[in-house]
Amino acid sequence: MRRSVHCDPEGPGATAPPPSLTLRGVVKRFRGPNGRTRTVLDGLDLTVKPGEFMALIGPTGCGKSTVLSLISGAARPDGGQVLVGGEPVSGADPRTGFVFQQDAVFPWKTVLANVAAGPRFRGVDRKDAETRAHDWLHRVGLSGFEHYYPHQLSGGMRKRVALAQTLVNEPRLLLLDEPFSGLDAQTRQIMCDELLDLWEGTGASVVLVTHDLEEAIALADSVAVLTAGPTAVKKEFAVDLPRPRRVREIRFRQRFVELHEQVWSCLSDEVRIAYARTTTAAV
Repeated sequence: MRRSVHCDPEGPGATAPPPSLTLRGVVKRFRGPNGRTRTVLDGLDLTVKPGEFMALIGPTGCGKSTVLSLISGAARPDGGQVLVGGEPVSGADPRTGFVFQQDAVFPWKTVLANVAAGPRFRGVDRKDAETRAHDWLHRVGLSGFEHYYPHQLSGGMRKRVALAQTLVNEPRLLLLDEPFSGLDAQTRQIMCDELLDLWEGTGASVVLVTHDLEEAIALADSVAVLTAGPTAVKKEFAVDLPRPRRVREIRFRQRFVELHEQVWSCLSDEVRIAYARTTTAAV
């Protein structure tokens, strides 16, 4: 049975919770080295429901990571609104967790200290923070590696540390910026399955940025295709595949193949536009 992403009111007259994430008419501009202003996002609208897993996919350089920066509060929009839980984003929000493309671990800290760092920064005493860290390291399969340092771990193990480091803070909104892009194909598949297992027990909403169309469909409840730029949402696709899922197995389903064709048909035009722009600029 597919995991529901809707939160029903608890009784007659109850008010439904606000979306986990809302972007309304978001505009973002950057000034280039030539002094000219470039509009990266132009009227971006997006809504993520409570508990929903959404994937953002689009051509290289279209602004996918910029969207995550705006959601996290690391950057501010030049127009429009970014709301988390119905409230405007005005800076870093403890309800939001971020797993970066590069490992955001402290190289001088042990695995245990890395995972316990978030709770410690939030005022949790050392004993309780380490208890939580031990629990999450067990969940991600790293029991026995608590006293290792990041440089002593494989790439896949460091990604597990990064997931534990983020999930230990119990975020209500999880942002993933191509978190497995640097891994080999086999490890990446394993990590995708582990991510789904960990997420389904949290109830958090997720926004995943990825260049991998198969990964987007295999993981998400919905896939939003972004235009080549200035970026807006071209089309959203509901991924009506059953949960729980196993990434390797789900790719052989006929419905997966159909969705892949539909999304690629929408995305491929944007990829060609973006590629034509880069080749023209290089001449």
